[in-house]
Amino acid sequence: MPITRGFTGNRRRERPDRLPPGQYDTGSSWPTLTAEATPSGSLEQWTERWRLRVDGLVESPQEWSWAGVHALPRSSYAGDIHCVTTWSKFGMTFTGVSVDTLLEAARPQPEARFVLAHSTTGYTTNLPLEDVTGGRAWVAWEVDGEPLPRGHGGPVRLIVPHLYFWKSAKWITRLELLARDQPGFWEQNGYHDRGDPWLEQRYQGDP
Repeated sequence: MPITRGFTGNRRRERPDRLPPGQYDTGSSWPTLTAEATPSGSLEQWTERWRLRVDGLVESPQEWSWAGVHALPRSSYAGDIHCVTTWSKFGMTFTGVSVDTLLEAARPQPEARFVLAHSTTGYTTNLPLEDVTGGRAWVAWEVDGEPLPRGHGGPVRLIVPHLYFWKSAKWITRLELLARDQPGFWEQNGYHDRGDPWLEQRYQGDP
């Protein structure tokens, strides 16, 4: 898929103090963008076979079923999200489980420095461990009080809202802890390794 500089829109609609450089406020719409085919099957079929694994450089690899992950303490993020294609959406609420809770169970080894997020589709994206800890990332299955729609990564996706949204992998199935950075799908195709929207880290070579 070719790299695109994204969409255009009303960059001054509301709350410019919450709008990173180069972004526009999408208002009530939430664009659906993905590099992969949306997984098929009913919700019941999908959740029956779904597992979330945390492994790699951890002391105790963990795996949760759909029921198991829902039994963990719930946590929510309320705020904004930003897509590398230049849209931002304000005032969203995602609910699921904090990545901190998952890592507490798995106990990262001292040499773990990065996380490679894997999706059921084969999609991957890389993140520094510090970007998914300290209350900065979630595995979420609800948005604004409703089940997460399939096109937006439902029934479950990673949420890392302080980075561009391609880092919030849809249809998440695995968090692999690594000692060295390992670029994921978009990072191998020219996108920035980290993706901070306030620094406009869109593409390789950006600051």
